[in-house]
Amino acid sequence: MERRLRVEDYLRRLGLRSSGPPSVEELFRLQTAHVERVPYENLEIWLGRPTTVDPAESWRRIMRGRGGYCFHLNGAFSVLLRLLGYAVSRHVGGVQGSAEAPAGAAGNHLALTVSGLPTDANPGGRWLVDAGLGDAIREPLPLVEGVYRQGPFTYAMRRSEAEPGGWRFDHDHRGSFTGMDFRPDSAEMSAFEAKHEHLSTSPESGFVRVASVQRRDAAGVDLLRGLVLTRVGLPPADGGPGTSVTLERREDYFAALADVYGMTLDDASSAEKDALWSRLLAAHEEWLAARQPA
Repeated sequence: MERRLRVEDYLRRLGLRSSGPPSVEELFRLQTAHVERVPYENLEIWLGRPTTVDPAESWRRIMRGRGGYCFHLNGAFSVLLRLLGYAVSRHVGGVQGSAEAPAGAAGNHLALTVSGLPTDANPGGRWLVDAGLGDAIREPLPLVEGVYRQGPFTYAMRRSEAEPGGWRFDHDHRGSFTGMDFRPDSAEMSAFEAKHEHLSTSPESGFVRVASVQRRDAAGVDLLRGLVLTRVGLPPADGGPGTSVTLERREDYFAALADVYGMTLDDASSAEKDALWSRLLAAHEEWLAARQPA
């Protein structure tokens, strides 16, 4: 599979002309470019187009100007890093949506680590490298317990209390989830197939209930949930949740996909876009009705 994938095409998609030998600096450059140029999104579900966790399939979709969620983004990114010479491991992880939800690696997240790149602050040389956490990290985090600042957000890394030998990422208090635990042992992509099936088809899945597109940059994150587009980060300076606008017109929604996320949906037909807009509008109206007092 990996021999049929062209590294130069992927680097071009990331806005990079080339990548040098494995190094901390290059690793940071690759992840930063990935989260800024390849959106976290679940619109294939809302377009009614099934996907798999096959990294080659995800790679090809990313080449078409699209993104995906953790199984797709980190699956493809892990192949790119391996082809560039990095020592990459995939891990079963679990995103904890709220403080009330249980912690632990429930399998709803594919986490990546890269080893063999020591620094003075990270003598063990292991890094959490994650392009699939949506509104979370922009740069790799060392697997060293501590608090880390990236732009306007504060994160923490610590030993997992739920997964012996594993690690815990604590999100910023303004993030869309509380944290993520991952197991220490490596995993194959087949370990995520059942959870992907649930996330992409079950009526109980948040991905099925809410269309989501997210993009991280140095100053913050752009969150599009349903028809509500929110900017979180800088500004505001008061630490508030951010500014939001509702995209009430079809043309505004698709313009936001293109302008904010670089997604022109050229791979979708006019009929598919019409059906997507109808589903989004119906879901938004249902959401508005649910917010009305009884």
